[in-house]
Amino acid sequence: MLYFSRWKTILIWLTVLIGLAYAAPNVLPRSWTEGLPSWLPDKSVTLGLDLQGGSYILLEVDRASLVKERLQSVQDEVRQLLRQKRIGYSAIATKDHTISVRLRDPAQASDAQSALEQLTQPISSGLMSGGSVAEVELAQPQAGVITATLTDQGIAYRVSTAVTQSIEVVRRRVDELGTTEPIIQRQGADRIMVQVPGLGDPKRLKELLNQTAKLTFQLVDQSENAETVAKGGRVPPGDVLLYTNDKPARPILVKRQVMVSGENLTDAQPGFDQQTNEPVVNIRFDSQGAQRFGRVTQANVGKPFAIVLDDKVLSAPVIRTAILGGQAQISGSFTVQSANDLAVLLRAGALPATLNIIEERTVGPGLGADSIDAGEMAGVIGAVAVVVFMLAAYGFLGVIANIALAANLILLFAVLTVIGATLTLPGIAGIVLTLGMAVDSNVLIYERIRDERRQGRSVVQAIDAGFQKALATILDANITTLIAAVVLFFLGSGPVRGFAVTLAIGILTTVFTAFTLTRWLVAAWVRRRRPKELPKGYLRLVPEVTKIPFMKVRLKIFGVSMALCIASIVSLFAIGPNFGIDFTGGTLIEVQAKQGAADTGDIRTQLTKAGIADPQVQEFGTQNEALIRIGAFGEVSDSSQQKLVDTASQALSQTYDIRRTEVVGPTVSGELAWAAIIGVLASLVAILVYVWLRFEWQFALGAIIATVNDVILTLGFITVTQLDVSLSTVAAILTIVGYSLNDTVVIYDRVRENLRRFKKMPLGQLLDLSDNEMLSRTTMTSATTVLALAALFVFGGEVIRSFVASMLFGVIIGTFSSIFVAAPVLVFFNLRSTDAAEAARAADLDEKKKAAEPGQISAGQA
Repeated sequence: MLYFSRWKTILIWLTVLIGLAYAAPNVLPRSWTEGLPSWLPDKSVTLGLDLQGGSYILLEVDRASLVKERLQSVQDEVRQLLRQKRIGYSAIATKDHTISVRLRDPAQASDAQSALEQLTQPISSGLMSGGSVAEVELAQPQAGVITATLTDQGIAYRVSTAVTQSIEVVRRRVDELGTTEPIIQRQGADRIMVQVPGLGDPKRLKELLNQTAKLTFQLVDQSENAETVAKGGRVPPGDVLLYTNDKPARPILVKRQVMVSGENLTDAQPGFDQQTNEPVVNIRFDSQGAQRFGRVTQANVGKPFAIVLDDKVLSAPVIRTAILGGQAQISGSFTVQSANDLAVLLRAGALPATLNIIEERTVGPGLGADSIDAGEMAGVIGAVAVVVFMLAAYGFLGVIANIALAANLILLFAVLTVIGATLTLPGIAGIVLTLGMAVDSNVLIYERIRDERRQGRSVVQAIDAGFQKALATILDANITTLIAAVVLFFLGSGPVRGFAVTLAIGILTTVFTAFTLTRWLVAAWVRRRRPKELPKGYLRLVPEVTKIPFMKVRLKIFGVSMALCIASIVSLFAIGPNFGIDFTGGTLIEVQAKQGAADTGDIRTQLTKAGIADPQVQEFGTQNEALIRIGAFGEVSDSSQQKLVDTASQALSQTYDIRRTEVVGPTVSGELAWAAIIGVLASLVAILVYVWLRFEWQFALGAIIATVNDVILTLGFITVTQLDVSLSTVAAILTIVGYSLNDTVVIYDRVRENLRRFKKMPLGQLLDLSDNEMLSRTTMTSATTVLALAALFVFGGEVIRSFVASMLFGVIIGTFSSIFVAAPVLVFFNLRSTDAAEAARAADLDEKKKAAEPGQISAGQA
């Protein structure tokens, strides 16, 4: 284990050097990296929205409006086809997804069905799907009645097509804002994720994305009075009642027939009217559109011509003369900004369907800079604490561990840079947690080396055996945490996935550095120094040899643990968790006073005056910051949540800066709740299967029982302290699952080893021995992790404080359960079946050997 060939040495240090080359741009000034040769890496880790500011918006295709529009289109086709065949009908109506046609002459039913047969022709669903879809099904439920029903496959096809087309339109609109590196991706079957870093005006982005921008030119019907129709009159056939954008809005009767559509536009630019100097939008049509526009204006001189955008009449000017040049002008009480935005929308093209904003998260650039500062401070302090602790605990071996830790962080940042990962605030938490957990592998190795040395091996033999025997334990322990991270990645979203990625990469780099770099450094030290004894540290949390009778108190500990679990479950129902908007839906706004301290009472008053019912306002972070929560009470739609943000922001804009907004509609919150539950259960099942395969079924059940104990107690802690339960809390719980199992598997690995070594030792005594042998490693690892998390809790900022507090409690309780719950559970499951006679003989033998072997631990028999 301590021999390294030359090519292995070269590969190890080449990996570290390549990692250093890719990680360096993250800390070097930009001016330096720009001056480097082109063949050197110059990319750095992309900062998430919570670190550099920006907007995250989740859009969903409005399926209902898409179906309604498709039904109208099919209904028009039905009318046209029946008229072409001269088939009369007395009524045509729509209900749900079905159009019903009642024929005047039932004898024409067969002819009518044949005429409508072309509606059922399948359409290609694309090369990738390799098939076709029938959008309409015809039926004849009764004599003289024919129904045309939209199929589920047809609707799904239309939704999928709308998403594909909308992505391109959204991308063009976002690009018009001049932002850098926006991320626009499809999510699921009917959603689009838009992430725009560094955006200074998120409200403008929402306005651009929330409009379909369907532009039409339609004639105005002057035969009826629009005011009379709006007050309850009958809309004439072939007309539609629309309203203007004016305040107050005016009704206008518009012919339903579209004379010219926005599909024929080739350009749209903001400008000013030469006569009135008001902002306008100048548009230009293609050749087909120019011909249509010319014919319509030539035939309707003296009549008003409505310019309609998303069923709102922008203006209805009277056609003074024929417009034959293919150019026109749109006016309508525009400001310079609104004229520019309309031009952007028209140039980008209309969306094929309405997109609803169902989730929004916006972070101001000021809060992003503060988050970076807080993360850097927490990382530096956590790293220094861990480095000092390792030096104090292991002396020169601690120096080697710290070198490996530095290489670990370099490789971690290098991998994040190469894969193009986005670093978020929870991602920084993952790095800080990696600082604490990365030393676990070295602690395992060093403690194992000390064990081998105490058993009489030479220094070289002890070091070689320590690395060799620690390998399986380290792999088992880290794979369980990796499973939790993988489940978290696939079931999480946004920052939670960033945390999972960072944690997973940290685990892989930790295993690599522990078994290559650390081993090479130790081997080099042994070759050059040829030590006669292992370096001693200056600090030990527990003595080298302990004889604590853990099994004697197992029933009392079980009683206490069971009582705490029951109390935690009761608190979940009696008090209830403080669910954040991720699970309840609602709006969260973080504000900062422009001058002086934030007045929560004044904020509450201003919001109430603005018409926002029951806002919850609390102090947050410093005295000049406050957090506003507006719950989603009753039947609240996704769109109304967006209006709440705009109302609140407008009410507070004079005295407060909006630092962060989060809007989670009821659609998303229900999905997130289920995803959280499934995520925890899936990780438990995956880890149960792994432990079962690696050990025996008793170990798997024992590990799950100990882990469930930790999860329940952590939930009780979160409930009693009323910490905010968000997606980050779920990430914390899943990490606690991985960490607790890490500890448990390490102890189980020693139990399995001792079962092979001491075949006749009573189980209770063997478990005591295993717990005592691993006590030093368990406490050392927990101490380093707690040091790193404590730095994050104190200096990491208010945004992730609930997340870190949950982690801190979980780490402490996980250490407790791995010793006092996981190992004793094996007794209840009768891991080693030994009858009373064999146990008695083994006990007698131990008593006889006690004087001759004083080093033997004589803990109480289970």
